[in-house]
Amino acid sequence: MLSDHAASTPDASVPTTRLRRAISGPLLFAFILGDVLGAGIYALMGVLSVEAGGMLWAPLLVALLLALLTAGSYAELVTKYPRAGGAAVFAERAFRSPLISFLVGFSMLAAGVVSAAGLAIAFAGDYLGTFLDVPVVPAAMVFLLLVAALNARGIRESMRTNLVMTAIELSGLVIVVVVVAVFVGGGGGDLSRTAQLPDGVGLAPAVLGGAIIAYYSFVGFETSANVIEEVGNPRRDYPRALFGALIAAGVMYVLVGLASAAALPPAELQQSSGPLLAVVEATGLQVPSWLFSLIALIAVANGALLTMIMASRLAYGMAEQGLLPSVLSRVLPGRRTPWVAIVTTTAVATLLTLIGDLATLAETVVLLLLIVFISANVSVLVLRRDRVEHDHFRVWTIVPVLGVASCLVLLTQQRPIVWLFAGILLAVGAGLHVISVVARRRRPRAARTPAESPSPSRPGGP
Repeated sequence: MLSDHAASTPDASVPTTRLRRAISGPLLFAFILGDVLGAGIYALMGVLSVEAGGMLWAPLLVALLLALLTAGSYAELVTKYPRAGGAAVFAERAFRSPLISFLVGFSMLAAGVVSAAGLAIAFAGDYLGTFLDVPVVPAAMVFLLLVAALNARGIRESMRTNLVMTAIELSGLVIVVVVVAVFVGGGGGDLSRTAQLPDGVGLAPAVLGGAIIAYYSFVGFETSANVIEEVGNPRRDYPRALFGALIAAGVMYVLVGLASAAALPPAELQQSSGPLLAVVEATGLQVPSWLFSLIALIAVANGALLTMIMASRLAYGMAEQGLLPSVLSRVLPGRRTPWVAIVTTTAVATLLTLIGDLATLAETVVLLLLIVFISANVSVLVLRRDRVEHDHFRVWTIVPVLGVASCLVLLTQQRPIVWLFAGILLAVGAGLHVISVVARRRRPRAARTPAESPSPSRPGGP
């Protein structure tokens, strides 16, 4: 791994920025690993066993390979446009359509809100049940309100804090793997379950169906595009950190999948909303349930907090650009936090907890992000004709092509109810976009913000 000094040396070939390029390669690796690792795998192992039986490792491995395809496109786009803010900006550059850019950005926003609702349900399940016996949905709602309060107060997530949180999340997964290895080594468990499929389900449907859910555990890497202006050497550090973090997370996930299947039958995994706690308890080893539950709660809470920070800031940014109603850009005078965006995204996430089905919420997140990832993969191909002066990572052309194909395959596996939820969210977003466009056009030109004024760099402006 590169040293902090070497990795933080600014790359003179990339455009200058007002931000300090202080993120080294190792810190960027930890940032991406922290975004990817943790919450999903703590919550979804029981849900995944419904689709894949005891072959939990297989859809996790497939999901890793599919995520690496789109990660290749992100590596090219982010290093080519190191000031870019993510897939919505890539889409605007590639397609020159404010509507497409909005849909991509809103899909990302909606995915964040739905993900927070799913994480809230996971938080309020068996992990919290170790300490408090409370109903899941009301507890999830209270949890989101607490997250909103922290969000509104003003939270500065430093890289070093992320290192600590990532270490805590990783320690819980290491505990699972180690205690099950000791358990199996002592004659316990059943390794043959790792090749067991659900009754009446073939290998391909089980693995592909499971991959849709497993894919949820790998999302998060796309948010790393937002810190690229603070990376010392984007061309060198970003691809290494991105691929390294995904592979590290994938290896750990596969080991956890093998351990979970060996320790417990699928039916018992499916009965728990805290499946990894159930796995640890099944080994009979002296690992306090409260300790593992606390680790899991920290992992899930951190994931929910980071997700809601991202969602509220994205809503605020889209309002600043005139893509959503301007009221969402209001901030608290003292704290300078986007309170209306925080209240709105929290309210939507709170309503979504009433669904109460973690699998449906996770699949909805994946569907929305697949739309974002298709756009990113196509953007790579379209923007190949756009030359930049600095050196950047270039992925093989076949990779974004396969990335689009993989996203389309996963989309075909989504259930009708998931399409319905995603469609409703996108329809609401489209309605808000129309309202904001109409309001902006009726507003006197002198009252418009700079972001709302026509600009050659923003095609299709009013």
